[in-house]
Amino acid sequence: MLKAQPKALAALLAATAMTFAAPLSAAEVELPKNLSWTAYGTTSSGYAQSVGLGQMLQKNYGTSLRIIPGKNDVSRMVPLRAGQSDICACGAAVLFAQEGVLMFGGKKWGPMELYNLFNNLGNNGQQLVTTKDSGIKSVADLKGKRVTWVKGAPALNTNAAAMLAFAGLTWDDVEKVVVPGWKQSAEAVINGQADATWGSTVSSAYNQIAASPRGIYWMNLPHDNAEGWARAKSIAPLWTPTMIGKAVEIESNESGNVPYEGNNYPYPMFVSNDKLDEKTAYGLTKAVMENFEQFKDNGPAMDGYKLENQPLEFAFPYHPGSVKYFKEAGVWNDKHEAHNQMLLKRQAVLKEAWAKMDMSLADDAFEAAWQRVRASALEEAGLEVPFRSW
Repeated sequence: MLKAQPKALAALLAATAMTFAAPLSAAEVELPKNLSWTAYGTTSSGYAQSVGLGQMLQKNYGTSLRIIPGKNDVSRMVPLRAGQSDICACGAAVLFAQEGVLMFGGKKWGPMELYNLFNNLGNNGQQLVTTKDSGIKSVADLKGKRVTWVKGAPALNTNAAAMLAFAGLTWDDVEKVVVPGWKQSAEAVINGQADATWGSTVSSAYNQIAASPRGIYWMNLPHDNAEGWARAKSIAPLWTPTMIGKAVEIESNESGNVPYEGNNYPYPMFVSNDKLDEKTAYGLTKAVMENFEQFKDNGPAMDGYKLENQPLEFAFPYHPGSVKYFKEAGVWNDKHEAHNQMLLKRQAVLKEAWAKMDMSLADDAFEAAWQRVRASALEEAGLEVPFRSW
């Protein structure tokens, strides 16, 4: 989780002028007749979930939802930045957009001011999966083993690096198996070319690993391992300790318990920019939070939309409209507010640092300079620096 040290946080809270209004009396849901958001491709669970939410919005509020599928992380952010969509139903790479790193670290992009509305944080997991015949019993056993590295997929590779870091390992401690895509990464494990690959514990491809002669096996991430979690979250701030209750052949895990201690992060994460008005953000958040029973069976893995599953201390600041609803629902407290203010200040620090960049630099030189400027600005503000280099 992105955070400041206590003294720095106090200074940041005093410095920022952006505050949210006190909770108001319960308001009615007012949504536009037409709403749009970007999502993963039409075969993804995120797209299917969006269709399910759209059915609820049409039935209850007469709102027609247009879902814009994107082939990759950048294509999902382009309509949001251009004002062609209101929201992005995004995956982990949206954090790269906020931070202005990796594919968003070039001159054409830079850090974006993004606001979280709500999320789907279910009881599936996100982690490296391995096999029964690999000899890997715990995360520490990954040392010297073959781990897939997917070309053009920094979100996957960053998360894999975070799991290695949980045990104090890096990519230098394993044999990196380069594959062209996520599908091929799962196939590499099935075919015996690799020992571990990153993904969701409910990915359908993992049924093939479970059915193969190699068998499937899930390592645990003990929640009381504070140092391991700190190392992992310094690389992947979205990580959230989760009791994993859904996984392919879930009993085949390190502890043998169901559920078992692992990691998850929301998918999709629903984010907007500052162009989304407060009335719409409030209305949409309230509509989703209070109509769960209506849409819970409208798509796959919908259980994480419940109000009690919302991570209110997260990696993005919440939209003022969503904060208004969470206050109204009685779940927003002073700790959440302080964290939100710190994240707003973080975005302001990144925006100011980006404004100082020399746009005349050649692309490679610009990216290297931005890495230094970004890290220096965050450190000076007492804030953490994930993605220091990439």
